[in-house]
Amino acid sequence: MHIQSKALPQSFSLRRSLHGLAAPDDASHPLLVFVAVVLLTLSVIVQIDLHSAQLQAIGLIGYAATGIDPAFMGP
Repeated sequence: MHIQSKALPQSFSLRRSLHGLAAPDDASHPLLVFVAVVLLTLSVIVQIDLHSAQLQAIGLIGYAATGIDPAFMGP
């Protein structure tokens, strides 16, 4: 006796409806990827700048006030 599950057709219809919302099969436009990476980078830079005191307090970034060690500078 064969028992047919109702969960299987529901999962296929859900997959079809989600596939309709997804992006087409072709790759994203390179300019869109570039803009996304640039915006993410700028966001990270701004967040580090805003929270630099907290990051220095927990030791994740060094103190910029120390400068370059004179031993490593040229003659």
